[in-house]
Amino acid sequence: MNPAGGGRLLPPVGGAVERPLGTGRGLLLGEDSAPSPGDKLTRDLHQARSGQDGAGGCCASPGARSAPRGCETQGGQGSGQGSGPGPGTNGLLRAAFAGARLPGAALGRTERADGGGDGARRFGSQRVLVEPDAGAGVAVMKLKNPPVNTLSLEFLTELVICLEKLENDKSFRGVVLTSDCPGVFSAGLDLTEMCGRSPAHYAEYWKAVQELWLRFYQSNLVLVSAINGACPAGGCLMTLTCDYRVLADNPRYCIGLNETQLGIVAPFWFKDTLENVIGHRAAERALQLGLLFPPAEALQVGIVDQVVPEEQVQSTALSVIAQWMTTPDHARQLTKAMMRKATASRLITQRDADVQNFVSFISKDSIQKSLQLYLERLKEKKR
Repeated sequence: MNPAGGGRLLPPVGGAVERPLGTGRGLLLGEDSAPSPGDKLTRDLHQARSGQDGAGGCCASPGARSAPRGCETQGGQGSGQGSGPGPGTNGLLRAAFAGARLPGAALGRTERADGGGDGARRFGSQRVLVEPDAGAGVAVMKLKNPPVNTLSLEFLTELVICLEKLENDKSFRGVVLTSDCPGVFSAGLDLTEMCGRSPAHYAEYWKAVQELWLRFYQSNLVLVSAINGACPAGGCLMTLTCDYRVLADNPRYCIGLNETQLGIVAPFWFKDTLENVIGHRAAERALQLGLLFPPAEALQVGIVDQVVPEEQVQSTALSVIAQWMTTPDHARQLTKAMMRKATASRLITQRDADVQNFVSFISKDSIQKSLQLYLERLKEKKR
């Protein structure tokens, strides 16, 4: 590959390509800390557990109109309308999901679609749609924060609540994470949450990012990413928390942690997560250069496990989950916890310090000016 990440290998021909599982290790370090129980995220989670509607957050940021190439961007809101599961569900999702969507469904609420029966309940929120099949033990979680699924404070909170709801329902053993926004899986962190705000808001936002990573990374469920669009930075991090990643074979769908291209340093736990998947040397190079890998290179470096034709991404992910679910849950879950404990513990023991470091860094005048200039360039491109 080109040292600058520009060289592209020929895409695979004739369907799916798969790689062996990658290797790597995390570190254990730091001092104990924990988020305050009074944090807003904690209150939102408590509301969801007790069946209350809604998840709070800061005011909505203005939505971008086009997906950026290779960087985080500003966030967007909207309920969005997306397609239900198509014919490629490999028989795991039932016909009950062919019914009407739930417009404006509140967090923690469920409804039956098309006559009820096992697996017929859908639930979600303004930005997340969950299509479950309890009979198969699988749910598809769709990101629907148009136009580009930027990870706003509200979106982060809703994702955590939806995952927790599935974890608390013992009929579910696996989740497919995919996008409801055409051409983009997630553009990553919402820069408007990190620009022109107060230090208290920066701290609240970063705690929500930490919480998402910890909940997904330590989940007992089998998590498989069906990556059906561009996946830079924070979007890539979310997929790296999963057990397996399937990427659509489209040269525009690049994936990677490209924070340095914005003048931002990826936190140690971003680094640890990537290193665990692709190894130290490949992670060092990718992080220093802020590389985004097209499908063939992503498969070669090991940041994804499989590349398939775009129309087969979700069905392949469901097939993968079915295979993983043939392993007894207790053995698989204990093994997963053992393999990931050191990496998770490193953040858990340094959460407060990590928040303080983020707030201190993002509040610097030079960083704020860089973010403002970048956001202004995005606005100009939309005109």
